[in-house]
Amino acid sequence: MEIKYNIMKKIIKNLISQMLLFVCLLCIISCQDKSYLDDGGSANPHYEGTVMQFLKSRPDLFTQLVEVIEYADMEDVFEDEQITFFAPTDWSIQRSLQYLNDYWYNVEGQDSVTQITQIKPEVWKELLSLYIVEESYLAKDIPQLDTVAMDAYAGQAYVSLNGRPMNMGLVYHDANGIKYAGYRQLVYSYVNDFVNNDLTNAYVATSDIRPTNGVVHVLRFTDHNFSFNESLFISMAIAAGIDEKMNND
Repeated sequence: MEIKYNIMKKIIKNLISQMLLFVCLLCIISCQDKSYLDDGGSANPHYEGTVMQFLKSRPDLFTQLVEVIEYADMEDVFEDEQITFFAPTDWSIQRSLQYLNDYWYNVEGQDSVTQITQIKPEVWKELLSLYIVEESYLAKDIPQLDTVAMDAYAGQAYVSLNGRPMNMGLVYHDANGIKYAGYRQLVYSYVNDFVNNDLTNAYVATSDIRPTNGVVHVLRFTDHNFSFNESLFISMAIAAGIDEKMNND
C-alpha cells in the first residue's frame, strides 16, 4: 500500500508540475515581443541572422532546444546549411521528458531525468533531424492538405534530414460555411503509414520566418510532443541508455 501511495504522489506531483510549467510559459510568452510569432501580422518575416541565431534570440521559447542542438553537435546544420526547420518549442521537449520520467519512475523505478545530457546525444540528433528538411520551403510552396479527404488533397511527401519520409501540407480551413475559404495553416506530419494515410500531425503556429539560411516554422506548443510520438522518445532514450545526473557543483 505504501508503494502505491508513493507512486500516486509522484504522478500527482508530475501533473502539477506540468500545469505550472504551462502557466509559466503562457506568462512568459505574453510578456515577450511576439512580432515574429503573430500569424498574419505585419512584422517583417526576414531575420538578419542564421537559423541558429534566430533560435538563440528567443530564449523564452527555445532555450532547451538550443541546448539540444549544441549537445547533439548540430550547430553547423543550423548555421551553414540551407534548411526548412519546423521548430518545436521548449514546452514540447518538456512534455516528452515528462512522459519519459513517468515511465522511468513508475515502471522502472528509476530517478527522474532532469538534464538534457542524461539522454545520449545520438538520440537527440536522430529525433531533431525529423524536424529538418533540406532547402527552403515557404507555406505558399506547400500543396493543400485535407486531413479527412487525403485522396484529394494529401499535401506532399518530403524527406527529413535523417532520411525519413515526412509530409507537409497546407490546410485550408472553412469560413462562414464555405469550404476552404478560411485561413490557411501549415501542418508537418510524421508518417506512420502512407497507405492508410496514418499521420501524426504537428500544426504550425507561426510560419515563414526567414533567417539568412532558410525558413523557420514554429510548431504549436500546446499539443505537440517532441519526437511526434512520446513512445518513440521513451523507447529510443532507454534503448541508448540513460546516464546518471551530473553534479554541476
